[in-house]
Amino acid sequence: MTTWISTTATAAPGARPSAAARPVRWAADAVTALREGARLRLDYSARSLWSVDRMIEGIRREEAPYAAVETVLRGFGAYAGEVIVRETGGEWWAGGGDHWVRTPDGRLWDPIDEARRCYAGDGSLRLLCREATTSP
Repeated sequence: MTTWISTTATAAPGARPSAAARPVRWAADAVTALREGARLRLDYSARSLWSVDRMIEGIRREEAPYAAVETVLRGFGAYAGEVIVRETGGEWWAGGGDHWVRTPDGRLWDPIDEARRCYAGDGSLRLLCREATTSP
């Protein structure tokens, strides 16, 4: 079952919905890992996703096994989702262990899956964010 938890309905003003807890943590972990490991500072801007796409491309070129990079990709996807949330005022949705972003126009986005698609050579977090932040 997919559930959406509204910030205004379930939390104090300024609080995040509970569906955001895990992806926000995964995104923060990715930011920390890139700052410490690659000396790359991410600022939750749409522009920063260009660097994330390049990092994923580098990992793919190294032919790292998916199992070895699965957690990193989840973090990159969660980071992209947080960028979309912050740029659009969207919210995280969660259900069945999966997490999506719902933008105010009602569209659903799966940035974590998009990170996996990037690793497979068929996706872009930067382009996903661009699409999510433009009106349909």
